[in-house]
Amino acid sequence: MKFFMKILKIAGVFVVAILVIVSAAIYFSGPQMPEDIDGTINGVLKSDLPEFLKGKTGYVYPENTKVWYESIEPNSPTKGALLLFMGIANDAFGWPQGFIDLLVDSGYQVIRYDYRGTGMSDWIPDWERFPYSLTDLALDVKLILDTLNIEKVHLVGVSMGGMVAQEFAIHFPQRTLTLTSIMSSGNIIDKNIKGISKKITFKLIKIGLKYGIFPTERNTIKMHIAARIILRGKADYGIDVKETAEQVLYNLRKRNGYNPRISGQHEEAVRRSGSRYEQLKKLAIPSLVIHGLNDPFVPIDHSKKLASVLPNSKTKWFANMGHDIPPSLYDSLIAELIKNFESNPN
Repeated sequence: MKFFMKILKIAGVFVVAILVIVSAAIYFSGPQMPEDIDGTINGVLKSDLPEFLKGKTGYVYPENTKVWYESIEPNSPTKGALLLFMGIANDAFGWPQGFIDLLVDSGYQVIRYDYRGTGMSDWIPDWERFPYSLTDLALDVKLILDTLNIEKVHLVGVSMGGMVAQEFAIHFPQRTLTLTSIMSSGNIIDKNIKGISKKITFKLIKIGLKYGIFPTERNTIKMHIAARIILRGKADYGIDVKETAEQVLYNLRKRNGYNPRISGQHEEAVRRSGSRYEQLKKLAIPSLVIHGLNDPFVPIDHSKKLASVLPNSKTKWFANMGHDIPPSLYDSLIAELIKNFESNPN
C-alpha cells in the first residue's frame, strides 16, 4: 500500500510539473505586442466608446433562427448595394469600421450581418443536433435583401466569408452583380493545394488559451490584437490598437460579445460545404480575386485556383498584405472593389 501511495505521489508531482511547464509555455507564448498596449487599452477602458452602428438595423428569421443585420446608406444617391461577409469565427464587427466608412463615402449602401452563432444573431445552443452549412449562411442573405427590398447586390467576402459569398452567387446568380473574394478559396480542402497553415492555427489556439481562460475585457482585447499580429505574417504594417480595442469593447458591452464555440461550428460548416469548383464554372458575373502575398494562413494558390475556375475573373495580389485588411491598404483595396462594381453597376 505504501509503495502504491508513493507511486501516486510521484505521478502527481509529474503531472503538476507538466501542467506548470505547459502553462508557462502558453503564458510566455504569443507575438510581440505593440509598445504601450496596456496604456492604450487603459485609455479605451476608461473612455466613452464611439458609436459604431451608423445605419438601419433589424432581424430576419430563417428556420426559427434570428439573424441580425445593419444597412448603412450614403448621404448622396446610392451607386448600388454591397453585402459584406466576414471570416471564420467573426461577426459583422470583424470588418474594420474605417473600411466600411470609406465604402459608404464612395456612394454605396453597405450591408453587414452577424452569422448564425455570432454577435446579435442566435447562438444555436443545440447546434450539434441542427448544424448549419455555408449554404444556410448564404440563404440568410436572401431574406435580408428581401426585407430591404434590394433586388441585386455586389458581394464582398473575406476568408470564410468569400466562401459564403460564393454560395450566394451560386444559388442566386440573378441577384448577384459582382463577386469579390478576398484571401479565400473555392475548396479549402482541395488535396492538390496546400491547406491552411497548421502552424498558424496552433499559434491562434495558444493565444486563445493564454487570453481566453480568464476572458476579462482586457484579455479579450489583447487576444484580438495578438490574432491580427499573427495573421499579418511577414507583412510590414502597424495594428491600430485603439480602434481594435474600441470595436472589441463595443461588442462586449453593447452587443452579445463573442461565442467561444463558434470556431468549431464554422469549421464544420466549411467542411460540409466541400468543393464549389464545378458550380463556380457556371458563373458569368464579373469576379475579382484578391490575396496578400504575405498571407501566412491561407496559401495564395487557393485564390489562383479560384480565379482559374471563375469564367469572368480578374486578380489582384497585394505585396504588403497578410491574412488581414490593413488600414494602409484601405484606399487601394476599395479602388479595386469599385472597379469591379463599375463593371456591372446594375
